[in-house]
This record gives sequence, C-alpha cells and structure tokens, in this order.
Amino acid sequence: MKCKICGNENIVEENGQFVCKVCGAVFFEKPEDEVDAIIKEAKEAIEAKEAETAAKKEAEEKAAAEAEAALKAEEARLAQAALEEYERAPVAEETPEETEEETEKEETPAVNTEPKIFEEGEPLYEAEKMADAETEEIAEEAEGEETEEEPKKKKSALREVLDFCLPIIIALIVAMLLKTFVFANAQVPTGSMLNTIQKGDRIIASRLEYNFHDPERYDIIIFKFPDDVAAHKEDPTVKVEYFVKRIIGLPGETVTIVNGVVYVTDKDGKSTQLEDDFVTACVPTGNFGPYEVPEGSYFVMGDNRESSIDSRFWTTTNYVDENLIIGKVKFRYYPSVGKIE
Repeated sequence: MKCKICGNENIVEENGQFVCKVCGAVFFEKPEDEVDAIIKEAKEAIEAKEAETAAKKEAEEKAAAEAEAALKAEEARLAQAALEEYERAPVAEETPEETEEETEKEETPAVNTEPKIFEEGEPLYEAEKMADAETEEIAEEAEGEETEEEPKKKKSALREVLDFCLPIIIALIVAMLLKTFVFANAQVPTGSMLNTIQKGDRIIASRLEYNFHDPERYDIIIFKFPDDVAAHKEDPTVKVEYFVKRIIGLPGETVTIVNGVVYVTDKDGKSTQLEDDFVTACVPTGNFGPYEVPEGSYFVMGDNRESSIDSRFWTTTNYVDENLIIGKVKFRYYPSVGKIE
C-alpha cells in the first residue's frame, strides 16, 4: 500500500491508525493501491448494473402479468355475454318425429304399373310413332357413318404420306433451282490451280456474280472448255467439260509472255507487268503471244503455269467467250472450308 500524500510505501499501523514514516501522514483506514481501487469501482459498477437489470426485469414481468390478467378478464366478459344472449333466444316448439314409412308415402306419388295401350288418333299414339321414326333415322345415320370410316382412314393414311414427303420434295426442288440459277458446284480434278486450289477440292461458284458487273482481272472462274464446246457444236445435248482458271487478259487487251512474265498492253498502248504473287507452285518459264483478246472474250491461265492447259494451248481458240462463263469461284467446301481469291 502507498501513502496518499507522498506515495511512499513505508506505512505502519500504530494504535489502530496508519502512519507514513516518510511524511508523517496519519490515516484512519488502510490506504488502497490503485489496482485495488479500480477493482473496487468495477465491482460497484457491476453490482449497480445488475441491480438495474433486475429492477427492469421485475417491471417487465409485472407488466406482462397485468396484460395477461386483463386478457383473461376480457375473455370471461365475452363468454358471459354470449351465454346471456343464448339464454334470451326463443326455443322452437318440438314436433313429433315422422316415421320413415310416412315420409316415403308423402314424398312418393302413386304409380300405375299397368301398361296403357294408346289407340291410333290419340295424341300420345302419334308422339310415340314419331319417337320410333326418329330412333330409326339415328340408327340409319350410325350405319352410314360406319361405312364411311374406311375411306376416311385411307384418306388419313394418304395425307400422312403427303405430309412426310412434301417437305422433302420442296427441299429437292429448291436445291435444284439454286444449283441451276444461283450456284455452280464443281470438283477440281487436276493441279493446274495449285497452290490456290488443291487437286480434289470441291468448290462453289456464284452464277449471279456477273449479272451485276463484267468479269475482272484476277477473278477465278468456272467455264465451259472452248475446245469441247466446238467439238460438240452440232449436238448441244452433250455435256461438255468445265475448266477452272484465272482471268489474265480483258477484252481489247494484248497479252504477251516473256520468260514466264506476263505483260498486258491496253487499248491506249500502255504496257503493264501483271502481278504473279499467287503463282507459288512453280517458277514460270517460256515465251508466248502476243494474244489480242477479242471483245466479249477473256484470256485465262492456271496459277500452276508450268502444268496448266489454258488459253496458251487450246486448239480452236485462245479465249473464253463470256457466254461460256458459268460463274465466279467463291468458296471451297471440301475437304476444308474457306474463301478462294
């Protein structure tokens, strides 16, 4: 313990008093340490809080008891009022119970079980006759419906077949129309267009492409082989072979090939060396030309120029007439899918 005056701990008890040997202060009670004082204050605070909580709980319990007592009193009052109302109600006079036999007699009228025979001319006779006629008509209609069931069944079966086949027929007709007027489908049997088109590729060309503009340089086209067309000119029913090549010379131009390099001279006499970045399967060689492309015709070559039977080597003509062009090649769909340019 410490002195409250000087804080020294040298305190002794003398004659029921506590004396500090340093400052001489006298205390009638034993001085407490700060920790003990804090603990004491905490205990007092806790006790005060518990007393407050107990008082609050006691008040709540008292209020709940008063509310419950009031509720019970109200219930008792309502029950008493209902009982008094019931006692004031008039009592109905009792009547003797009727036996089941008497009740049945009163409710069930007497029925005459003897059959009555109506004579001709009486109203009921005519009504009975009309009812018999209606019954016969219904029976005849039922027989007629039975006889019509078999044709209806046959008609239903035919309708089912038509419903199944009609979408297939429509799809085939649409496919034929697309193939005839919109798209051209072909398989490339050679490597004359390597590496742009591989041998065995299946390609699709647009038949409508040149309905809107003329063919352009570097377009890849499907066309009827001119030598084949000339050979079967007298018999147009013979199916001619289709070729796939790239347009090099346009109508009115002059095409000349020098050491494998292609030059084009336009109508104004201006010469231009053409692009050849699509020629990747070989190194072009040879000298050909000059070829003066007629109006309405085109000069074509394969991208694999060292292995292509094109405008340079045909026998009947060196050009493709615009009427022989089927369409512009757009896509490859087998063995892979991709755009062709």
